[in-house]
Amino acid sequence: MPETQLNTDVALGVAIPSRNARGRIARLGPVIDAVLANHRYPPVIERLMAEALVLTALLGSLLKESEGQITVQAQTEAGIVDLLVCDYHSGELRGYIRHDPERLAEAGPNPSLFALFGKGYLAITFDHPVMNERYQGIVPLEGDSLAHAAQSFFMQSEQIPSIVRLAAEKKDGHWSAGGLLFQHLPEGEEGRDRLHTRLDHPDWPHIAILAGSVKPEELTDPSLALDDLIWRLFHEEDEVRTLAALALSKGCRCDPDYVRSVLARFPAEERQAMVGEDGLIRVDCEFCSSSFAIQPHELS
Repeated sequence: MPETQLNTDVALGVAIPSRNARGRIARLGPVIDAVLANHRYPPVIERLMAEALVLTALLGSLLKESEGQITVQAQTEAGIVDLLVCDYHSGELRGYIRHDPERLAEAGPNPSLFALFGKGYLAITFDHPVMNERYQGIVPLEGDSLAHAAQSFFMQSEQIPSIVRLAAEKKDGHWSAGGLLFQHLPEGEEGRDRLHTRLDHPDWPHIAILAGSVKPEELTDPSLALDDLIWRLFHEEDEVRTLAALALSKGCRCDPDYVRSVLARFPAEERQAMVGEDGLIRVDCEFCSSSFAIQPHELS
């Protein structure tokens, strides 16, 4: 099996045992372009999508179960963006954003997170099908960036000291985005299973300062391998372990066979109610902007 390259469309795990810290670092390039290809979003929404996909990749790479799934959802009340959804499954990423183009145009070229979302919440759902477990954390969508909102999620919902950094840049017509997530979490512990967490552990400020010193251009530079970036940040530590790298790709599960299999689960009378005037059942996928026309007799 070929070794996973460490420059783009990849996530890398990191452990610093002496500091009781673990983390993930990820970078996306062609995956972002592939996800955005069918949507024709304006630049502000493209950047938000790029950052959200990297955040989802970081969270997805935390899963120990290969069939596990992470869904990141930001929903608002009367925001310019009223819904953002990204998900991760087996190394595959997808996402979409629903927004008001007219209000976005009025907000200027660099609207704040509050300007985009207003009053809203961030929900992150962890699905572990093998263990038959599902867990969801919900926190107010606060802070001036998606990274700050994610940090609030870990502090409020998981009670784990965490630092999150996200950056995205479009150059020569192509997106590159990177992200970093570090937590005070000794090896062998699971965040939400803790009875308590020592939030003032003396090792954590040290790691938070080093991790927080990462520059946006370092996160987005596809010529800088992720293990080299980790070395830049933590080379003075006694021991830094890099874990198995995870290759990332664009994926959507909405092929015609999958759509038919989902429709076939509905009772016959409900399927009949779905038939349009043209005699077809039409199913749209917001993740990839595809539309499927299904013949009812194909579901018998």
